[in-house]
Amino acid sequence: QTMSGSTTVNGIWPQTPAAFDATYQPDQLIAGVYPRVTENVTLAGAQGVLVRGTVLGVVTATGKYVVSTSAATDGSQTPIAVLADTYDTTAGDVAGAGCYFSGEFNQNAVTMGTGWTAATLAAALRPANIYLKNAVTAADPT
Repeated sequence: QTMSGSTTVNGIWPQTPAAFDATYQPDQLIAGVYPRVTENVTLAGAQGVLVRGTVLGVVTATGKYVVSTSAATDGSQTPIAVLADTYDTTAGDVAGAGCYFSGEFNQNAVTMGTGWTAATLAAALRPANIYLKNAVTAADPT
């Protein structure tokens, strides 16, 4: 395409400013300055879409991470990580999923598996140096 002899680059005219308006919407997952340690793990498939902030446990027999539920008996009843991003496990296992293995997190922004309350999950995560805080709200401030 041309306009007065100019060509487009990625659909943008050269004289167009390269800045776009976007609104930053923090999710308020991070709730403090305690050091966050990250590591990549394999999420077990067939769990659907797991959102950022989901609390995970590891299945002892497979080494794969699943949503931690308090009544599980496969090892995942011990919560040990918080998912750092959103992943779709519908089609199968997801290798290389980022997780937090320590840090301070907003209890209103984490996704808890069945059977957990904020108090019971906070106590279960404490030995892993993952701390749940009720310092901020996860509600949209607008």
